[in-house]
Amino acid sequence: MSGILSVARGESGHVRGFWRLKRLLARLGYDERNWLRVRQIEAFEAFLRGRAETATALEISPGWNSHWRKLPWRSYASVEYPVFDICRDVTGERYDVVIADQVLEHVARPVQAAANIRQMLRPGGVALVAMPFLFRVHARPHDYTRWTPAGLRQGLVDAGFSAERIHVEAWGNRACARAHLGGEVKPYGFWRDMRNEDEYPLMVWAFAEP
Repeated sequence: MSGILSVARGESGHVRGFWRLKRLLARLGYDERNWLRVRQIEAFEAFLRGRAETATALEISPGWNSHWRKLPWRSYASVEYPVFDICRDVTGERYDVVIADQVLEHVARPVQAAANIRQMLRPGGVALVAMPFLFRVHARPHDYTRWTPAGLRQGLVDAGFSAERIHVEAWGNRACARAHLGGEVKPYGFWRDMRNEDEYPLMVWAFAEP
């Protein structure tokens, strides 16, 4: 028993040390956001600032660390793919905002999924869609699609969104692309290169209205 307790105490000490280190790094300005998603997250945050309080929201597959469920929405709901198959299913409700953040690359029929997202929007509602372009295959449970900015725009048009009401952005550069070859997602950390090179988009996103 004493051996187990000593191990537990040791693990507890490591955990406390880990959180102390995290707090210290945060005070020094260490940024835990995914390097390749920093600009996309900032764009979504800027769009939603001042809107969330009066909006109803649906998020598709938010994951355990969703940035968006933490906002002060008027109401927030979520569904999980593939239990909720966005290529086939729609909810019985309509929403002011529907978020599909890192979702469409994982579905077999992304245009149909986008059409179902449009169907779940209220008049005047907005879909916030983001997906990678230059990033490794990551099957969760599958990985089907990569779209350029022009491809994402066309996919949303094909799904029934108004071409005049689609705003597409992208960010990436060679330094970030090289850093992610053969490895996991890198945090921004300190002093990463945030220049944008149009020919190397790592992340592509859109704001789309029906």
